[in-house]
Amino acid sequence: MRGIFAVVMAALLVVSVGCKQGPALAPVIGEAFAGPVTLNVRQEISLKSPTVATVKHGDRLAILQVRRRFTRVRVSNGVEGWCDGEKLLTPQQMDRLRVTNEVAAKLPSQGQAMVFDLLNIHTEPNRQAPSFHQLKENDRMEILGHRLVPRLPFQAAVNKQLVVATEKPAPKKRATRRDRDKGKAEADDRPPMPRPPAPPSNWMELSRRTPLPNYETKPESRPAPGAKSAPAPEAEAVRLEDWSLVRSVEGRAGWVLTRALAMTIPDEVAQYAEGQRITSWFPLGDVTAEDGTVKKHYLWTTIQQGGQEYEFDGLRVFIFNARRKRYETAFRLRDVKGYYPSAVHPVEVNSGKKTYEVTGFSVVLAKPDGELERRTYAFEGYRVRLISTSPWAPLADPFDLKATEITRPVDAGAEPERSLWERIKARLPFLNPS
Repeated sequence: MRGIFAVVMAALLVVSVGCKQGPALAPVIGEAFAGPVTLNVRQEISLKSPTVATVKHGDRLAILQVRRRFTRVRVSNGVEGWCDGEKLLTPQQMDRLRVTNEVAAKLPSQGQAMVFDLLNIHTEPNRQAPSFHQLKENDRMEILGHRLVPRLPFQAAVNKQLVVATEKPAPKKRATRRDRDKGKAEADDRPPMPRPPAPPSNWMELSRRTPLPNYETKPESRPAPGAKSAPAPEAEAVRLEDWSLVRSVEGRAGWVLTRALAMTIPDEVAQYAEGQRITSWFPLGDVTAEDGTVKKHYLWTTIQQGGQEYEFDGLRVFIFNARRKRYETAFRLRDVKGYYPSAVHPVEVNSGKKTYEVTGFSVVLAKPDGELERRTYAFEGYRVRLISTSPWAPLADPFDLKATEITRPVDAGAEPERSLWERIKARLPFLNPS
């Protein structure tokens, strides 16, 4: 009796273990990371299918199957479902995103900006590129770079990069002699193919490249005999868009549309923009007004029209006149071609036999021959004067760490600007006996 009871218990144990195992899991063919801030994983491919899981940016996903642009994934808790493959990031893209944040943390800021509505930060300067962070209304960020790119569809081709074969493909079954004989017998039973028809007698006339008349158009719209046809319309030009490289408060760097940003320079200064867009701005110093409020002097760059390879075509220095209680222009450059980066930094100036340090700034401008040069100015009180110029190599891309050199002291061998008296002496030889 005890033997029968032991056998029955063993059988029940085997059945219970088999029931707990459940169906076998699908094999993993690759891995990916969620690109957007939130990504919905659906039960089926259809967008009307219910959501089975929601993952956040950077969550690791296992790739199970790829069908066109859709990918079947398994999340960390074991739930499986479908999502848009173009919204996934490969391990290489995720690593590059981390490196991007590290490099962007070292780049000099070109001014602070804000947004008035929700705005996505993209991995690439393209509207369809994956967005990994979303800026909310009144969120602020730092401007780091600029890029002018054509508005074209984003070719991610992510699905091909995500799949990493983990198993060897099954070997093809070799055809046996029986299969070859069977195929030969079936071919012998088929009726013979008919002979192709002969070409028409006027086949040479039909081969001429004479366009056939369009009989679908109205008779009055057909061109008259001998009339010249209208020229073919030119191909539509590709539209260019301005994108800005930004760094959020959390330290995340990415690309946003430039036209969606607004610089946070005070309105009492921004009102003098004269319809131009402010591309960068920097505080130059403080001044105390008569009522005790602290005001700042500002440097800004502007551009009259977007869609240009350069970042600004104008430069102005605003000072706050404490006596008149208003901002005034102390220095201005027009009709120039300026490039990022610009920076405010200390500079050394000479006055007689003394050398002292004052606030200064550097900008990168294009010379008439197209070469770039760095111009360094000193801001002394309410006066702005050029103290040095030096060659500047263009940046390879907005992430080029050469941009950090704009804040370093200028070359000691750079020739400072001569005073007015020195220039007069150079033009009048009798004042310079040597």
